[in-house]
Amino acid sequence: MTHLSSSHLPARTAASVGRLMPKALLAMTVGLALASCSNSDNAAADGSAATSDVTLNLYNWSEYMPQEILDGFEEETGINVNYTTFDSNEAMYAKLKLLDESSQYDLAIPSTYYVEKMAKEGLLQELDKSKLSNFKNLDTSFTNTKVDPENKYSIPYMWGSTGLAINGDTVDPATVNSWNDLWDPKYKGQVMLTNDVREVFGMALLTLGYSGNSSDPDEIKAAYEKLTTLMPNVKTFNSDATRMPYIEGETALGMTWNGEAVMANDEGLTSLVYKYPSEGAILWMDNFVIPKNAKQVDAAHKFIDYLLRPENAKIVSAEIGYASPNMAARELMDEDVRNNPTIYPSKDVLANAEFQEDVGDEALQVYQQYWDKLKTGR
Repeated sequence: MTHLSSSHLPARTAASVGRLMPKALLAMTVGLALASCSNSDNAAADGSAATSDVTLNLYNWSEYMPQEILDGFEEETGINVNYTTFDSNEAMYAKLKLLDESSQYDLAIPSTYYVEKMAKEGLLQELDKSKLSNFKNLDTSFTNTKVDPENKYSIPYMWGSTGLAINGDTVDPATVNSWNDLWDPKYKGQVMLTNDVREVFGMALLTLGYSGNSSDPDEIKAAYEKLTTLMPNVKTFNSDATRMPYIEGETALGMTWNGEAVMANDEGLTSLVYKYPSEGAILWMDNFVIPKNAKQVDAAHKFIDYLLRPENAKIVSAEIGYASPNMAARELMDEDVRNNPTIYPSKDVLANAEFQEDVGDEALQVYQQYWDKLKTGR
């Protein structure tokens, strides 16, 4: 997301995380207020939780949290949820970096490589895991990672991949198996890329045989030069809802997050095929973090723990099409979700894929400079 997907939804997010964020601020989207209020007398009568004057300000990727989950949390706790969205890690980072004491979020969902950066910069609060009774439900493969040892600052939410999307009504999916296939001149004006510097450059780096996490300025420059030759094929950049350009017929092939492909299929575009490119897919994980100036810290912990319940994590994965790091939830999932290779890739795919990692501020500046040149043509 940066989905880690757009997706990272991630959309991950999904997926862009950075350090210099001027233009990313322009991409900020204003969220929806999802507060639900009920009279406390009525709540007492029907046994539901009494309402409170507490509002949890949640900052998340677009379409990355089922309404059923938000409603259930509000009904159970009486805590209102104000849901605001971003479309890139850079935009999220910029907003949190610039926030003052009077304008802040209580909970955000950045991709893993941004967690490491934000923790180093003192932008996050340490979590109180004594308030997270459901932490035990997480797959240990996704906890205590090198980017956040002991999960001091983050709790895994969802993980996913960025791969190839092909609309079979327009392009024969059998002919597109590699990131390099997007450069074919016959696809002029038909390709969609995520609006995510790290994902787009990661794709180009992989086609050159480099790591998608390269911090080598020469390799990043080579990726930029290759991407300039792709631009005649590029119709649009999108990290808000990456399925929409395919659904609307604006683009025929390109990048997307796996969950967006699942949602596109569910929404009627059954011809959209998701593939893991031969050079390797880009993997990411999105995580709950509590910003340093959060006011509703207790409410934030309650929300995280609510999402860690197996039955709730199951709902999220089934509805938005991304993989859950919650092992207990997977045991509850229907087989068509648990065994869907688009959501849960095979061991062979994982062995050929690469999780996004923090590349350091200096390298990020290089990425950002070339990204700006790529998109402006200057």
